[in-house]
Amino acid sequence: MKIDTSLYLVTARYGESETVFLQKIEEACKNGVTLVQLREKDLTTYGYYSLAQKVKNVTDSYQIPLIIDDRVDICLAIDASGVHIGDDELPVKVTRQLIGDKILGVSAKNVSQAQKAQLSGADYLGVGAMFSTTTKEDAQTTSFETLQQIIQEVSIPVVAIGGITEERIASFDHMGVQGIAVVSEIMKANDIGKKVRQMKEKFAQLEER
Repeated sequence: MKIDTSLYLVTARYGESETVFLQKIEEACKNGVTLVQLREKDLTTYGYYSLAQKVKNVTDSYQIPLIIDDRVDICLAIDASGVHIGDDELPVKVTRQLIGDKILGVSAKNVSQAQKAQLSGADYLGVGAMFSTTTKEDAQTTSFETLQQIIQEVSIPVVAIGGITEERIASFDHMGVQGIAVVSEIMKANDIGKKVRQMKEKFAQLEER
């Protein structure tokens, strides 16, 4: 399955209304993000389901895959494009059985986790946090050396995540990373459209993508 992971938006709400939140996602979709992951930690199951349906209406209208963070049930309930899981979720193999041929993203912190995830059916890997981030308070940073090793040892796309800003995109030059996942740099931008276009352009300029 060919997935464009180059500019991967991971959502976060900063106390704004649902309307504003959906407008932000639409602005990002309109200007070039290639994947959207809906990440919600504090909603009830019904609340998550309801919001996911609304987000999917937006992503569908721009033909952008919607990935649901952690929740296989929500992914299946709204027929999202896929799910992204961490190491405290269902095992990769079990998740693959449940979701069939939907997109499966897996977080990996080291080479052995990455290799195991690929063997168990992951379509792409999220590696990080590459820089310290306030989005996940407990996120341990991953070294660029580890990122490079993972890229060399697996054949599926590797997406770097964690504290990635427009200025930091250049850090990934000559590494072969196939995408960057961005949260606050886009969701908190004053002009989301402009920010997305600039980040997309900077990522496209990297060597050895």
